[in-house]
Amino acid sequence: MDKELQLTTPEWHMMECLWESAPRTGRECVEYMSRSVGWSRSTTLTMLRRMTEKDLIECIQGDVLYYTPRIRREDAVIQETEHFLDRVYQGSVSMLMSAITRKQQLSKDEIDELYAILQQAEEAKES
Repeated sequence: MDKELQLTTPEWHMMECLWESAPRTGRECVEYMSRSVGWSRSTTLTMLRRMTEKDLIECIQGDVLYYTPRIRREDAVIQETEHFLDRVYQGSVSMLMSAITRKQQLSKDEIDELYAILQQAEEAKES
């Protein structure tokens, strides 16, 4: 899916249900959403219908209706991160990292992982 997405919080909940295990029947979605966020059957079915209309999920007709995501989790996370970065930090990754490291104690493993990510970014920029 190439179009711009901005999932609402309820849409994120439903996508998590489907990213965890797809395809799922409407009944399986109802049970999952009832357990995870306390939604009623009608709320879940309405959300499935709306998200199908928005082309966020696909409804497959079989012996029952099956639902599957049309968006990869990784793509949604990247776009959500970009929106957040633009909205809160004016697109500045360094401002974000500064805020995170000021408020939160990073473990040695997390610091090493960040160094590795930065090194990969530097190598990609040089090639």
